[in-house]
Amino acid sequence: MKLKSNNPNNPNLLGLSSKSALLLLWSLSAATAFGQQKNNLVVPNENLIAQGIPDISKELSNAVKKYAEARGAGLSAIHPNGNEIIINTRFGSTSQLHRVVMPLGMREQLTFFDEPVAGATYEPTQGSYLVYSRDAGGNEFGQLYKLDLKTLESKLLTDGGRSQNGGIEWRRDGKGFFFTSTKRNGGDRDIYYMDPNDPNSVKLILEVKGGGWGIEDLSLDNKTLLIGESISANESHLWALDIESGKLTEVTDRKAKGIIQGGANFSNNADEIWYVTDKDNEFERLATFNLRTKKTTYYTSKIPWNVERYRLSDDKKQLVFTTNEAGLNKMYLMNTVDKTYAEIKNLPVGLIGGTAFTKDGKYVFFTQSTAKTSSDVYRLEIASGQIVPWTKSELGQIQESDISLPKPIEWKSFDGMKITGFYYPAAAKFTGKRPVIINIHGGPEGQSMASFSGSGNYYTNEMGVAMIFPNVRGSSGFGKTFIAKDNGYLREDSVKDIGALLDWIAQQPDLDKDRVMIMGGSYGGYMTLAMAFHYADRIRCSVDIVGISNFNTFLKNTEEYRRDLRRVEYGDERDPKMAVFFEKIAPLNNIDKIKKPLFIIQGTNDPRVPVTEATQMRDKLKANGNVVWYLEAKDEGHGFRKKPNVDYQRLAVIKFMQEYLLN
Repeated sequence: MKLKSNNPNNPNLLGLSSKSALLLLWSLSAATAFGQQKNNLVVPNENLIAQGIPDISKELSNAVKKYAEARGAGLSAIHPNGNEIIINTRFGSTSQLHRVVMPLGMREQLTFFDEPVAGATYEPTQGSYLVYSRDAGGNEFGQLYKLDLKTLESKLLTDGGRSQNGGIEWRRDGKGFFFTSTKRNGGDRDIYYMDPNDPNSVKLILEVKGGGWGIEDLSLDNKTLLIGESISANESHLWALDIESGKLTEVTDRKAKGIIQGGANFSNNADEIWYVTDKDNEFERLATFNLRTKKTTYYTSKIPWNVERYRLSDDKKQLVFTTNEAGLNKMYLMNTVDKTYAEIKNLPVGLIGGTAFTKDGKYVFFTQSTAKTSSDVYRLEIASGQIVPWTKSELGQIQESDISLPKPIEWKSFDGMKITGFYYPAAAKFTGKRPVIINIHGGPEGQSMASFSGSGNYYTNEMGVAMIFPNVRGSSGFGKTFIAKDNGYLREDSVKDIGALLDWIAQQPDLDKDRVMIMGGSYGGYMTLAMAFHYADRIRCSVDIVGISNFNTFLKNTEEYRRDLRRVEYGDERDPKMAVFFEKIAPLNNIDKIKKPLFIIQGTNDPRVPVTEATQMRDKLKANGNVVWYLEAKDEGHGFRKKPNVDYQRLAVIKFMQEYLLN
């Protein structure tokens, strides 16, 4: 007998037997449940390879969303008229170019690519078009494009291949620009010239050896280029190129070792250049160098910190410079005629990015962030000292009360050396000893600064986890002796600095020494892996982001244009003794000592730390039976830049912390 029903959802309307109907009903219910289950999960997008990562609920995603929508804006270029600027900001998946024509005015989007767009520059006379850089999938093979500001059409200017192109320096008349490119052989960063209205006009100006060359400045008569040669984080030199003859002349002494001499610009005085150097000093000072007498005159000796960057006005009569003072920036204005300078006092305490004068010298645009705000662009009127915001970036739903503010901390390492960092406490609503994330910067000559922690506020405000950002030996910003303290065979001394930090944590009444997670990217990833085997009994888990697992394989496979620069600092794997040392300290060769769960995150197209550094670590951990999560993005390079990838990475890390740090 067949059951009849007026219910349109009853499968018996199809004329099925009772048994078949029940089976179908069960399968439909199961399918519905599966669909609901799937709909309640955050699924990795098609560009992500996720292994060992358990299901992530949309409930977690919704909880984190409040902290995941902050964005910032950075200055990219100023129009020759001084009345409009180009900024980099994100409104979709990636950072793109936007035009702003008044304070807090509408952001007019100019580029619309899946890939992030890097810096841009205006044609310097009329500002009728832009030249900008863009790579593909994070491979860092930046290509130059011309953007027509009327049609918003882009035209490829460079070879479009596996070459790095950038470092643009325009002729004052806008007829063309000089730039660097590795297109000749992939390793040497040569100097070229191009008229962007005729890309076929490109010609080789200077052939060099090495990947550390870059253009510093072009003389007012368009006849001479100042060129910098970077040897390492500890050493750089200056050269002058006669463009017509091709003659390259030493400016600074090429034989001088262990000295920074860079950031050079021509002065109004034909015999003089401005530059930054740590010659005869621990810190980098602003100075002039007389090309005829070879005499250096210093101007910032009273400031016991690095001059981080500076910019000259078009008429060379004014100069703005910023200092890095223990992880915070200050900005100064100088009169280049009498060499007097003064700090700009009405700035909030924070970090300052790019600075640039308007062509008339009346204003300085700059990028600034604070511990409470993401980055935005401001304009300083020099005559009045008035500072006006030109952008105001959103923080999503983050409220000021949600934000953890950094506190400077210090501790003594194994050899008595003072190490410093920034501590972001868990919200006061959490009681008892709090778990800790130690987040180690890359470089190794990078530096952790007192920055806005963005989505990190979810850790402190919602999970009750404190964060510490250390500046181990080898970090920049603390003098040239400190930055060289981890070179070569001293590599593991920086790991011991984190070991001493574990001792410091154990002494703090509000921190839990038994719940510590190590996290870091790039060289910080190596540090994370090294901590995982050196201090296995003192940590709960680790998150390695684009980290080095063996310096021998890393140096073999990193892109050619950067290999020699890394060898100077890390050590040369071609030296048999150094190769043996690298094998000894390699996390890859100490898998048996790693006892705690490890999360590895990597971009497939990483030119700096190749994906093989991650896969070989993953495979060996798996073979050893270790708990290992793995996340790889096929459309990313040295760290994730696309918001869908960043969002999933964030959720996966939180899930990892829930599983292994908080429990």
